Amino acid sequence: MLEEPDAPESYSLAQNYPNPFNPVTTIHYELPKAGHVTLRVYNLLGEEVATLVKGEKQAGRYSVTFDGSRLASGEYIVRMQSGNYSKTIKILLMK
Repeated sequence: MLEEPDAPESYSLAQNYPNPFNPVTTIHYELPKAGHVTLRVYNLLGEEVATLVKGEKQAGRYSVTFDGSRLASGEYIVRMQSGNYSKTIKILLMK
């Protein structure tokens, strides 16, 4: 995971790159202040298939790698939550 010393001005969950991916992709997110963060991946049935981040983080910019090699091809949802902030993005795994 990557953290930079200058804190961003707002929460952010960026679209993964590359997208579509096979089987590894990188997801970037930003926190303007320290707090509890969760970053989870769900299938389209709403079932959690991976927890990428769960815990306290300092303010900063982060990246996390997601390996979908054990999952079927298709669309997945990534959801980030921290404080009152919540955002979802769609990612596409193509094998």
